[in-house]
Amino acid sequence: MSELLEQFLIEGRELVQQATEDLLALERDPADAARLDGAFRAVHTLKGSVALFDLGPMERALHAAEDLLDALRAGRLRAGRGVIDPLLDCIGASEAWIEALDAEGRLPGDAAERGRRLEEALRASLGGDAASTAAPSPARDPEWLRGLAVAEAAALAQAGAAGQRVTALRYVPAPDCFFLGDDPMALLRAVPGLIALRLGAREPWPGGSALDPFACNLVIELLSTAAEEEVRQVFRFVADQVETGEVASPGPARPAPAEEPATGGGAGRSLRVEAGRIDALLGLVGELIVAKNGLAHLVAQLEGADPGLARAFGESRAGIEALAEAMHREVLGLRMVPLARSFRRLPRLVREAAAALGRNVALEIRGEAVEADKAIVDGLFDPLLHLLRNAVDHGIEDPAARAAAGKPEAGSIILEAWQAGGGIVVEVRDDGRGIDPARVRRAAKERRVMPEAAIDALDDEAAIQLVFQPGFSTASAVTALSGRGVGMDAVRAGVEGLGGRVSLASRPGAGSAIRMLLPQGATVTTVLLVRLGAEMFGVPIGAVAETARIPAGLILPLRQGEAFVLRDRTLPLIRLPALLDRPATPRGDTARVLVAGAGAGRVGLEVDGFAGQADVLLRPLEGLLAGMPGLLGTAMLGDGRVLLVLDLPGLIG
Repeated sequence: MSELLEQFLIEGRELVQQATEDLLALERDPADAARLDGAFRAVHTLKGSVALFDLGPMERALHAAEDLLDALRAGRLRAGRGVIDPLLDCIGASEAWIEALDAEGRLPGDAAERGRRLEEALRASLGGDAASTAAPSPARDPEWLRGLAVAEAAALAQAGAAGQRVTALRYVPAPDCFFLGDDPMALLRAVPGLIALRLGAREPWPGGSALDPFACNLVIELLSTAAEEEVRQVFRFVADQVETGEVASPGPARPAPAEEPATGGGAGRSLRVEAGRIDALLGLVGELIVAKNGLAHLVAQLEGADPGLARAFGESRAGIEALAEAMHREVLGLRMVPLARSFRRLPRLVREAAAALGRNVALEIRGEAVEADKAIVDGLFDPLLHLLRNAVDHGIEDPAARAAAGKPEAGSIILEAWQAGGGIVVEVRDDGRGIDPARVRRAAKERRVMPEAAIDALDDEAAIQLVFQPGFSTASAVTALSGRGVGMDAVRAGVEGLGGRVSLASRPGAGSAIRMLLPQGATVTTVLLVRLGAEMFGVPIGAVAETARIPAGLILPLRQGEAFVLRDRTLPLIRLPALLDRPATPRGDTARVLVAGAGAGRVGLEVDGFAGQADVLLRPLEGLLAGMPGLLGTAMLGDGRVLLVLDLPGLIG
């Protein structure tokens, strides 16, 4: 049953999410029949799966939800808030129960009481329709097992002679099963070890025009040599319409032979693999890339001794390099999942928070198809949930305040994601009250997060960044900041724990925007190797516009810094040692300069030298380096040295 439970947990989460999306869409457009059918199918399928396990409270609540949705489909009720609310409550409870099953293997202690309250709320929404919409359960006939055994005695005898146990199953499909997405014949074809099949009618067949070709009137009985759990798994989505039992088969009792692996054309096209095995494979591919980089040193050594051999060796190295990179892309793709995995769980939670506060909030989600490593996507959920709740609670004003400010009654929150370079950007922005820098300064002084003189010296943009300080996550901060900064330190810690960084922009009265820059995962990146004394650093090649050698005499002082002219354009010059807090080496007759940025934002970065390019496996920062500004990640060079890869925009500003 553990394998069956694992399958249920995976499918259950998907069905909960599908039902949530359909119900929220149905609330916006009660006439959307496709969404109503989708919600009904999801709840119906989930109820059928639950019936495989001893989860009475969950099954009864979902049965009531199915009845309510059936009444909506029949036009007896309208999809107003009084109907959608209890349905979403039931789906939310189902989600919590699924997570409890995953964590503890059982429902929480309050499941029976909570299930009872949910069922009462759902039946109350049905009103007088409750009795008429209750789905009839299949007739339980204890005689069917004996009757089937007698009718199929020959098949049982043959199985007994082979020493096989026999499972019997009775399946009474719902009359409207075709409209629920159920296909009884397809289910029968999927039964393993089928040795006997009987078809009958649940009710006498009507004649003439009274026959409804769209109603299922079948009673299906079968015998299988597969284990009872295997047979029930085929019918897991219609488990409430199925009875099973074991039939004694005559013949000599001999040990059953060991099962052979299933083969043939019926094999599936997908394979579930533990995440740890994919991680191990990704690590091996990374080591392969590191080893491949080491071949470059061997080619360089051979050039002096045997140019022909060096050329042949170089060609082989190029082939190995292409294969290693292709392998890495494929393996990395196994861990890539769309952000929808986390995004799709948020609209219901935002709706609940807005309803509790009496706010009217419209959440718009963009870019949910953008992909990132599974660990990044899963780890992003908690920071996003906090930011969205914060936006609803402390960003979006109540309807009266919005009307006084000349804003639409419904507050707008946009959650958007897009790719940027080798990473992804996720942004949450709202059109609420924004953050008042003066109130931030007052609160910062009260909590002594910085010396008062330093706080007064901050400009408005820098002042609002103080909301990320841990001191603002206390309850008293709600009064000082209207709560806008509560817990923002936890958001920053969560994002930095994923190897990313977070920034905040806000204007009083116009709203706020929180932007998170995150790695997409461990990726192969081409870097330009730059020297700084005896140290080596990497710069992503995409951040480099060009490199140049500038005569020292053409570098001129400019205010507090230096500048040079490159093709009739004056560019500021920054020394890399100054950015990294390293001692600078004396400049010779020529300065080696890396030009970064574009357009008016170009800047020159002086380094001690260049050491070529390398393809490296860029890993997110971990441990003490996690969240360190100015670094994108680390990589291993072919000679075993660890390379720090610089984030030039973060360093230069």
